[in-house]
This record gives sequence, C-alpha cells and structure tokens, in this order.
Amino acid sequence: MDEVKVIKRYQNRKLYDCSESKYVRLDEVARMIKNGDDLRVIDNKTKNDITSNTLIQLLYEGERKAKSHSSANLLKEIIRQGDSSFTGYIQGHLGEEFVKTN
Repeated sequence: MDEVKVIKRYQNRKLYDCSESKYVRLDEVARMIKNGDDLRVIDNKTKNDITSNTLIQLLYEGERKAKSHSSANLLKEIIRQGDSSFTGYIQGHLGEEFVKTN
C-alpha cells in the first residue's frame, strides 16, 4: 500500500511536500493527483485537513485557465440542485459511491 503524501500549507499560501522536502506549486499538486498519488493537505498553523479546499481550488484554477468554460446554464443547475453545492449535485446525479467522506 502506498503511503499518503502530506503537503503542508503555510499562512503565506506556500505548499510544502513533506515527503520530498521541497516547496511545490498548485499545478504540481494537480500533477501528483493525476499520477495517482494519495495526498493530504494540512494547514500548518491549525493542523486542519484542508485537502478538499485545495482540490476545489485546483478545479477552480483549471476552469479559469480552460479555453472553453462551463456554460452558465450548467453552473446555475448545479446551484439549483440539492444543497447548492457541487458535491450535492454529484451525489444526486452520480450517486453516493462517487462522493466518499473521509
């Protein structure tokens, strides 16, 4: 079983890969995930797990940089569904198996 990689996020928003002992950029974290790495992002000050927030930030940045953006109608539909969250929308349309809580 592969080890979970720990990334610390500092107050200055810098990300530090504890297993590689180096600072990484958000796009490098995305690459780690695409390569199948299991990782957790921890706020260095509070020690809270902020992995989900970081993944949402990755999705946002990806959408912001995309050549073709999501349609406004799709985004409105996501807000209308369930609890007005993306997770609620996915649960309602794809099922619980795609949205695991850890």
